[in-house]
Amino acid sequence: MTKNTGEGTGSLEKAIDILDLISEHADGMSQTDLAERLTLPRTTVYRILATLVARGLIRRDPGRRMYCLGFRCVEMARQVYSMPDLVSAASAELRALRDLTGETSYIGALEGLDVVSLERYDSPHSQRSNASLGHRKPVYATSQGKAILSALNPEQRDAIVRDLNLKPLTPLTITDRRRFQAELRISQNRGYAIDDEENVLGTRCVGAPVIDAQGVVRGAISVAGPAYRLTMARIELLGPELIDAARHIGAQLQPLKATAADATAQPVGGVSQSIHGSQPVWCDRTQQLLWLDTLAPALRLHGMSGELQKVPVEQPIVGYFFREASIVLILEKLAVQIVGSHVELLAGWPHKQLRAVCNRSDNTLWMAQGAGQTTCIGIVESDGTFDTLWQLNEVIDHLAWHAPSETLYANAPASGNILMLKPGSNAIRKFATVPKSSGTLSGLAIDARRGVWTALRDGWSVVHFAEDGNLDQVVPLPVPCPTGVAIGGVSGKTLYVTSARQFVPLDILKKAPLSGSLFEIGL
Repeated sequence: MTKNTGEGTGSLEKAIDILDLISEHADGMSQTDLAERLTLPRTTVYRILATLVARGLIRRDPGRRMYCLGFRCVEMARQVYSMPDLVSAASAELRALRDLTGETSYIGALEGLDVVSLERYDSPHSQRSNASLGHRKPVYATSQGKAILSALNPEQRDAIVRDLNLKPLTPLTITDRRRFQAELRISQNRGYAIDDEENVLGTRCVGAPVIDAQGVVRGAISVAGPAYRLTMARIELLGPELIDAARHIGAQLQPLKATAADATAQPVGGVSQSIHGSQPVWCDRTQQLLWLDTLAPALRLHGMSGELQKVPVEQPIVGYFFREASIVLILEKLAVQIVGSHVELLAGWPHKQLRAVCNRSDNTLWMAQGAGQTTCIGIVESDGTFDTLWQLNEVIDHLAWHAPSETLYANAPASGNILMLKPGSNAIRKFATVPKSSGTLSGLAIDARRGVWTALRDGWSVVHFAEDGNLDQVVPLPVPCPTGVAIGGVSGKTLYVTSARQFVPLDILKKAPLSGSLFEIGL
């Protein structure tokens, strides 16, 4: 029987109450003590304890019959403190600014020509600034945007300013380009920027850039409120406070590895562009890169001496895998097998609603399939039967199997999570998370050090996460929509990246004419 939202929320609150209470007692607590302290039925407490034990969040000492915090709590805490992302690093400072000023505090990041709000701490006043999370504001009309621009190097700043359409949002919006540049120079000299009712009449903001130890501008923080409370005299007092807070946040951020000089993406010569290239896989047996053009449907193959083969088919391609010496393409309504240059119907392919597939062995597959927001992940045996091992309430669109560690990695693009799944365990662990403002996960490749590469659609880049899940490398691309990654080439020292032209607006396509190309990056 499906529980309604209220019941589910109530169970979650009880579980959190139990975790909180156990965390206050280093020696642990018994089931009876927990039930009495929380005034809950013992059967309810027992059921919740069993779930928390199964997930590793608490553990039971069978000798003393006491419950203590589990090692999964330690792992989660370590992930929080090992490398804070922008939002988590800023939380304490944002809360302090809110408490200090009584006004709403924000943190945001630059995305294109806009600033995206990532987190906020609300003012206790009934009349307050309350821009929603994920809300985009023009970079030229916000204190955060001007703070970020003022901290960029002149070349980066000028390139962005040239593309701005300085249209008035209020009568106070700066629309003269020379005056705007002068405003940025002033902001740079004093270390903070001001939005004097330029975005919303009656609202005033002050912001400061967040810069990491390597000098990379990662975003900006701000305090915003009604102009009658945030007077210019008060803003001049708040400016130095924001500078200090931004400096503390930046000090917590692990610098991104600079890669533009030592890892650059180059289009592979002699390979024509795809409409929607995707799903690259390196074949060690043939020393070829395989990938798909899913919309002008064809399997493409590229060897060390150039593109060798293009096998067109009549339906859009959903996925593919290897079967002994052949390749099986899964189309919308059927599957075909490619033997040499011949395309043959694969009879009896039983699986519908495929979302992702990859080889587990010569005769078995990992597969994700589902409908709506539900995805089942499991093993397809050699006889075609599907054994579900995990079920998730989100869409999974890429799988990658790391045989040495017997770990399956999965992309969940809606949440931005890269997941880890271990056969024999029901647990689904989060390996890393990419914020939506950075782009959408697309593709997976595991390197020899168990690091993970993925492409960021609409993010103009590919990124690398170390074995511990920390982001340690970003490689920029000259195209907005990379779609997949694969490691191959001589000694596995090349990262191949597919890309798409589909859905790229014409104005952006003019600036990214290589969209749809295959790229290579030396590792």
